[in-house]
Amino acid sequence: MTVEELAAALGLSGNAIRPQLAMLERDGFVERAGVRRGASRPAQIYALSRDADLLFSCAYIPVLTELLHVLDARLERGEFDAVMREVGGRLMAGRPRPTGDARQRAEAASELLNSLGGLARVEQQNGALVIRSDGCPLAAATQRHPEACNAVESLLSEFTGLRVTKCCDREERLRCCFELAG
Repeated sequence: MTVEELAAALGLSGNAIRPQLAMLERDGFVERAGVRRGASRPAQIYALSRDADLLFSCAYIPVLTELLHVLDARLERGEFDAVMREVGGRLMAGRPRPTGDARQRAEAASELLNSLGGLARVEQQNGALVIRSDGCPLAAATQRHPEACNAVESLLSEFTGLRVTKCCDREERLRCCFELAG
């Protein structure tokens, strides 16, 4: 749509639309998609970017959850577990590893988990560092396939260079928990 078309659809002025479009374009959600002949001069057409299209997809959870069901049915338990751990390791591709002491690396891992949709924090528990979350970014998958947690366990282990062991809470509500050891 052009600025004028967006303004008409939203009941706003073109001057109200332009700064919003500029921010959306800067953040990679909108892109210029061509020019349309206007009454007095050509008008720029704006469209959602490919990255924005990905944000609106509702297919990921059902498709990937069903994929886990199929893998679980076709693979032996150990093989399924190994596949999930490999997935976690591959998620490290292109990610820089944090530096610093164990606490700093745990904090960086907590931030990584948060970037994936977790609500995590680092705690000290019985002399060990624990990343604890108030939810699970993979809840749709881990509800029936706790092996999906192995992907995150491997990711965090590769990321921090520490031994990471999952200790997730599966009672009332799925909540991530990972213990880190040097």
